[in-house]
Amino acid sequence: MSTVYVVQEALGKNLIPAEQFGKIKICLPPGQIMYSVGPTVRRLHMVLRSFSIHDYLLCMGDPAAIGLATAIASHVTGGKFKLLKWDKQERVYFPIEVDIFRRYDE
Repeated sequence: MSTVYVVQEALGKNLIPAEQFGKIKICLPPGQIMYSVGPTVRRLHMVLRSFSIHDYLLCMGDPAAIGLATAIASHVTGGKFKLLKWDKQERVYFPIEVDIFRRYDE
């Protein structure tokens, strides 16, 4: 079964629609990342060490945390990963597959 890694807990956000993609796992608690990012990077490395190409990142929270989590997930999987994007009109998540080393202009 896949896991949905929620980058940062957002209090009051309903994550039930994301559960159709896998088990929810929160990477970081709510709040902003401090200017010393070392502890955040260590925690994200620890949480995302088992991230695979079958899992999803749900980019929620501090933009700095989202950037760090995306970079770490990409590193763990060799540049291939999946994101969940919220569609406001349909009120559902849809998956986006990314391969940062693929040329998309082909």
